Amino acid sequence: MTEVQCFYHSDSELLYGGKRLKHGSTHRQSCGIRYREREKIGRVPEYQGEPDEISIQKCQEAARQVEGPVLVEDTCLCFRALGGLPGPYIKWFLDKLKPEGLYKLLAGFEDKSAWALCTFAFCAGKEEPVQLFRGITEGRIVEPRGPRDFGWDPCFQPDGYEKTYAELPKEVKNSISHRYRALAALSEHFSQLNDTPETKRTKHQD
Repeated sequence: MTEVQCFYHSDSELLYGGKRLKHGSTHRQSCGIRYREREKIGRVPEYQGEPDEISIQKCQEAARQVEGPVLVEDTCLCFRALGGLPGPYIKWFLDKLKPEGLYKLLAGFEDKSAWALCTFAFCAGKEEPVQLFRGITEGRIVEPRGPRDFGWDPCFQPDGYEKTYAELPKEVKNSISHRYRALAALSEHFSQLNDTPETKRTKHQD
């Protein structure tokens, strides 16, 4: 089993991200990762650019700071009519506009479609390449409905459902969410690593 320092990015700080990875029905251990709890370790710049570029830069900086393997999460909400914005800047848009304001951003557009994107970026250590694992859920931006206890969930209605993320039962949302899909890709990657002959020999020696 691979030991990874696991973090998510929040307010420019690197924090232990176990609880976020355990969000929903997907357990952390399903990724084939052994988690080691750490205190807050530092800060990273507020990078700008496309989602992949931001995830890679965050992960590289995190690996530099911890001097070891890291996993960093980033989430985007992308409006097709706005060319993918707010995208990685959704946190700031949500803070200023709230779900109602996000809905009103598209008042002048017929196209209300959007996609939710979660990216897990993994780096084995300083100077190592960054691997990206993405999960996307397509949907549309609607007038906010449902509880307001989880970000922009009230205004995002996934395709194939008549309810918003906020209105859906948690077990349903967790089975279709962008984060669940990104975790599935991550889990498959580490499962394949754990099944290699070299890994099996290492486990046997341990």
